[in-house]
Amino acid sequence: MSDWKQFKHFAGFDWASRSHQVVIVDDLLFENSAAGWELWRQKAREFAPLAVCVETSEGVLVERLLQTEGCAVYPINPKAGKAYCTRKAPSGVKTDFRDAWAFADALRVDGRGWKQLQPADPLVAELRLLCRDELALIEERTALVNQLRTALKEYYPVVLEAFEDWTAPSSWSFVERFPTPTALAKAGKRQWEKFMHAHRLYRPETAPQRLALFAQVLEFTAGDSITAAKSRLAQTRVRQLLLLQRELDAYREKIESLFASHPDHDLFGSLPGAGAKLAPRLLAEIGQDRTAFENAQALQCYAGSAPISFQSGQRHKTRMRRGCNTTLRATVHLWADLSRKKCSWAQVYYKAARNRGKTHACALRCLGQRWLKILWKMWQTGSPYNAELHAQNQLAHGSWLLQLKPS
Repeated sequence: MSDWKQFKHFAGFDWASRSHQVVIVDDLLFENSAAGWELWRQKAREFAPLAVCVETSEGVLVERLLQTEGCAVYPINPKAGKAYCTRKAPSGVKTDFRDAWAFADALRVDGRGWKQLQPADPLVAELRLLCRDELALIEERTALVNQLRTALKEYYPVVLEAFEDWTAPSSWSFVERFPTPTALAKAGKRQWEKFMHAHRLYRPETAPQRLALFAQVLEFTAGDSITAAKSRLAQTRVRQLLLLQRELDAYREKIESLFASHPDHDLFGSLPGAGAKLAPRLLAEIGQDRTAFENAQALQCYAGSAPISFQSGQRHKTRMRRGCNTTLRATVHLWADLSRKKCSWAQVYYKAARNRGKTHACALRCLGQRWLKILWKMWQTGSPYNAELHAQNQLAHGSWLLQLKPS
């Protein structure tokens, strides 16, 4: 951590994709290119040690700023940055220069209490990007599945009725093997059973129903033109899905490899309900810097589980926190839901919230708030989750959950 008193100059960064506006003492505008960044480094050395304010905390720009010699980076929330800019120009006048100047002056006046951004561990940084990209690819898969189902609905409704899970590659392979109702009917029962056995879909309780549906496939079909066009679209979506799934499997393999090599693997891997998918995401978003969150509440605010309070006169209300790490918030939401199957106290806590009139989402947010308090303590001490120790702590502190928890 740099000594605040050493800073004699303050810089504001208004960044963009093509160029970056910087105000230190003199105006500086440079292109987002190798030559432009070299110019920035030369100017930064002239004013070192230099404190820089920028409206983001991650990305290539922040990485380059952190690599600049004599430069300390202080991120500012975009909403707070907008307020500082408005304070400088109440009339609403806006220019890149004015915004950069507002950021620099805000850092000069109020930055003493701001938290300096520290370089991320390379392993955690890569893991974070991989996990976020994996989520983006999963969203693409969902979109393709919806498009496939829409196409099948128009000419091949029997398949939609026969298979429920369309995120499973076996469902896509069925459309690839039997692309039209006519192809399915011609294949016959023997080929149907062979396919189900090959893809481990044959179940005594469901196989007769599926076979009966396949036998009736020609009773309700679309015209030849619709079938020809939509079957081609369906096969295209299937090929896209199969390719995307192979890439997702490769992503998952790399994520699990990086997660296994991290020192906090056992800590995050011990979290009930997190499993192989959510544990790496939690580690990636929280990181390895133990000073990043001074207490459990700071982590809860960062994850969006802590509500926002509003008080004015006799009015007091709370609302859901929107300004947070949305990826971490979604991950904690899923983790809290899955933890109910692994921890009896988590299920009791959730039911108690529901009995108080909370919605499902709100009850999970409350449970996530509780889990984050536990996780922060584990993270600080480097200790994996211990169910027996947690039960002892509940007993020692007389937790109200013990009164509701089934014996």
